[in-house]
Amino acid sequence: MENNNYEVEKEVLIGILTEELPSLRAKIGITQEELCNIVGISRQTYSSIETKKRTMSWNIYLSLIMFFTHNEKTAPVIDAIGAFPT
Repeated sequence: MENNNYEVEKEVLIGILTEELPSLRAKIGITQEELCNIVGISRQTYSSIETKKRTMSWNIYLSLIMFFTHNEKTAPVIDAIGAFPT
């Protein structure tokens, strides 16, 4: 049962972050291409995630959450929306 709760938490966190991706990128002033180069995914993959045509993997989530929590402009947003895992 514990493992199932962890999977549900991951899905919730991914959903929260997905909703905020466009505004987080805008806050930093970074293009999809630039962000993709930083986190190591294709722009096509990222675009599909941002437009909700594809669900991001946990690994992509972790890469993005680390990027946004280590940026002074977006770290407060990540805290406020509760997108960082416990």
